[in-house]
Amino acid sequence: MKKRILDRYETMPDGNVIIDVAARRVEELYQNFDKCAPYHRKDFDDDLVEYLTGCVREIGGPAFVVRFTIEQGLSKELMETVRSGMHSFFMYRLDVEFAAMKKMIRTSSLLLLSGIVILAVSLWVNRFVSLNGNGSFLYRFFAEGLTIVAWVSIWEGLATFLLNLTPHLFRIRVFRWLAAAPVSFSPGVHSG
Repeated sequence: MKKRILDRYETMPDGNVIIDVAARRVEELYQNFDKCAPYHRKDFDDDLVEYLTGCVREIGGPAFVVRFTIEQGLSKELMETVRSGMHSFFMYRLDVEFAAMKKMIRTSSLLLLSGIVILAVSLWVNRFVSLNGNGSFLYRFFAEGLTIVAWVSIWEGLATFLLNLTPHLFRIRVFRWLAAAPVSFSPGVHSG
């Protein structure tokens, strides 16, 4: 199965897989909303980012090269700008993903901790009600409600952590690989 996927890609003599990206002009690689920003500070086009991350998922490792084929002739300076821009962009995405993961961990921890505290209060209230022997319906209702809230909070904290940690770690790894990826350029095909 993996071999069939990798057969879609050209490989270099050293075995590195080539992720090919073709465009008419270098501007097509970047988002359109900030026309004045220099390339090394611009965001890559969303479709390009999706394509690159999808290719890296298929390849499944860091042994790849991103090769840009741009029809418009590029100076060495512009090639270096695209290289550094790609590195900067994916380092930025890496930082954003780390921040999102830390926020998710804080939220999960807060839910888990608050659930444990509420569970402790619930156990204390249940013990108080059972020691009095004649706890009214209102006390029992309150104690059971606390127990339910505690378990929901604990479950939500654990579920959030367990379900979201792996995707965050995977995206971090993909962005790290893309930030470190070698970038090459192939001469564009000129028509006419």
